[in-house]
Amino acid sequence: MTTLSAVDLTDPEDREQQADVTRRLLYFLNAPIVEYCRLRGVLPAPGAVRIAIRAGDDENARDFLYEIPNDAVTPYYVPGLLRTVLTGPQLHSSSDVDEVMGMALIRLRPKEITPDPEPEQGRALTAVRALSGPGDDENPFLIGFLMHGDGLLRLYLQRTDRPGIVGADIRLTEMPATALIASLPSLVEEDQYRQPSPDDPHCDLLVDLTNW
Repeated sequence: MTTLSAVDLTDPEDREQQADVTRRLLYFLNAPIVEYCRLRGVLPAPGAVRIAIRAGDDENARDFLYEIPNDAVTPYYVPGLLRTVLTGPQLHSSSDVDEVMGMALIRLRPKEITPDPEPEQGRALTAVRALSGPGDDENPFLIGFLMHGDGLLRLYLQRTDRPGIVGADIRLTEMPATALIASLPSLVEEDQYRQPSPDDPHCDLLVDLTNW
């Protein structure tokens, strides 16, 4: 059994990684990661993050602690990594298995695991969350969204410099649309992307960014 002293996250990148993984996994407090597997916590460890999972039904549940090195995978891929591990048979060497706080600790090797693709809902959550900063309550940019079509997300955006609501369509790709999300405030002002919105009464005009 491993005994750990209190973890001191002195490396700024480790702290940032830990915080990012924690934010991304909050959603799974209300929904199982996979069937019969629920999130129990996100714990810091030296150079790694540990994800506590309760697997099984109430009568036969077991608690596991999956350790993921910070330098092996970006936070975006952590949910997919867990889905792969929790839905298929995995072989672990004895050196990668331990016990901590009554939970079976399993040290994962992400380079040997192919993450499951992020479901459409997860990709939508990533985009919406990126536009919903806690400091935007008084002057919000994102005021609504709609998943529609084949992997499309319509974002309802309130422009700060003029009245009216813009509906911006983006495509939910496997990779996070970080650059697109960051560029949205300027892209919605460009005439080349604008078009009328005759079929959507919830916005004044549409901006098509599905091929951006």
